[in-house]
Amino acid sequence: MNANVKFAVNPKDSKSVAIIQSNYIPWKGYFDLIAAVDVFVIYDDMQFTRRDWRNRNQIKTPTGLQWLTVPVLVKGKYLQRINETRIDGTDWAKAHWKTITHNYSKTPFFKEISDWLAPFYLEGQYSNLSALNSTLIKEICSYLNIKTDIRDSNEFRLEGDKSGKLLNIAKTLEADRYLTGPSAQAYLDTSIFEQSGITVDWFDYSNYRIYPQAWGDFTHHVSVIDLLFNCGPNARQFMKY
Repeated sequence: MNANVKFAVNPKDSKSVAIIQSNYIPWKGYFDLIAAVDVFVIYDDMQFTRRDWRNRNQIKTPTGLQWLTVPVLVKGKYLQRINETRIDGTDWAKAHWKTITHNYSKTPFFKEISDWLAPFYLEGQYSNLSALNSTLIKEICSYLNIKTDIRDSNEFRLEGDKSGKLLNIAKTLEADRYLTGPSAQAYLDTSIFEQSGITVDWFDYSNYRIYPQAWGDFTHHVSVIDLLFNCGPNARQFMKY
């Protein structure tokens, strides 16, 4: 397995793909991974994992980091997939927006971002976690002017083991480059990609630029909405793509 983590540039004539589970209002690195490829596949046919990023993320507050968690139905559903996970109730949405407003209302671009983000919390009706995540991810991509083709894993035949399923998606898309996060080195069988003529590159999430951020010491690993509220249309100046 290749242990060298590198930030690779997509060759001009190459077709690249990334395949990853949806997260709730993910951090900026998630959107850089999307922007770095030609096709991004939301891989929500995977098992839902508790206390993970699928249904929660962090924002910055005067008293430190705070979790925003979408409540989901998990009792007796230990093997449910992400795209089968149901949201528990609707009260969470207004509560999340209240918390977001309380902590970001004085940021430079709060009005600009809230004009399109607030309706998702105050008017949207979501019962499925994957649908909620996918909708928010696509809207944030739209604001960031990320043009990557975003697909859903349920469009593909998922056959084989963990690495085999990812390979089959990449082959169906006729990709010759598979880009993934460095944590995938723990499980990804890169040899089967190489045998199929598909190069595996590891995305480098290090060395991000610091942007203007409120509330004490700077932290990169918060929801992308922190970057959006603070930097607005300049947000991609603080991203890699």
